[in-house]
Amino acid sequence: MRAVFGLVLIVGVALAGGAVMMARNYISAYQEELARERAARADVVPIQEVYVAARPLRYGERLNKDAVRAVKWPVDAIPEGSFTNADELFPVDEQDNRYVLRSMEKDEAVLGVKITKIGEDAGLTSRLERGMRAFAIRVDVASGVSGFLRPGDRVDVYWTGGLRGAVEGAQGEVTRLIQANIDLVAVDQTAGGDVERATIARTVTVAARPEQIAALAQAQNTGRLSLSLVGAEDDTIASAIEVNQRSLLGLGELEAAPEAIEEKVCTVRTRRGAEVVEIPIPCTN
Repeated sequence: MRAVFGLVLIVGVALAGGAVMMARNYISAYQEELARERAARADVVPIQEVYVAARPLRYGERLNKDAVRAVKWPVDAIPEGSFTNADELFPVDEQDNRYVLRSMEKDEAVLGVKITKIGEDAGLTSRLERGMRAFAIRVDVASGVSGFLRPGDRVDVYWTGGLRGAVEGAQGEVTRLIQANIDLVAVDQTAGGDVERATIARTVTVAARPEQIAALAQAQNTGRLSLSLVGAEDDTIASAIEVNQRSLLGLGELEAAPEAIEEKVCTVRTRRGAEVVEIPIPCTN
């Protein structure tokens, strides 16, 4: 009997010890999991909803609610000018529409600079910055860079014409850079930059200051204008450039003929009877 009691006691103590060990392991595992969860929660990046294009959007298209969708965006990486509130993006009055000013691809953030203000259309005036004016330049296949110009490009404007009447003694024609890094806002009647192929335009519209437009108007009426496309990432500013026919051929500038030195003649007058005659003599000075 005592042997059985001792055996039961030993088994009970073993079971109790096993239960304690299991409980300790369970509590330890729970604490470790809780610590990992707290650490992971500390590493979570704060996010906020930002509206992006739900499909490709093109210039002049009306912005509807089905054209955008809200996505989670890291707070510290939200682009400037983004919309985080639907009430800011879409007006209460349906008549006050917004239109797309710049093409956007799917999932691209909708920015304030890429759409019109509430109630504003997508006309050319919405693309002109403060103090800028629009001016049309006549072009053809040669002067218009073979039709590869797009709204949003930058161009240098060259003038070719004669200087007769403006510069005394000028002969032949001269080509001069008159404006550099001028922004194109429209090609013919197209103001959107999503043109898929080259187009031979008859006119291009540039945005310039009033004094620049005065120079362009004078140049267009007195000679021929040619455009040179500036690279998208080119930040250099072209300096004053002028080429005439002689410099083009490497002949150098014309040198003025030396003035002929008139020989000085010295004379003295003397009277011979009733006649006065002049007799040449060497000049002393």
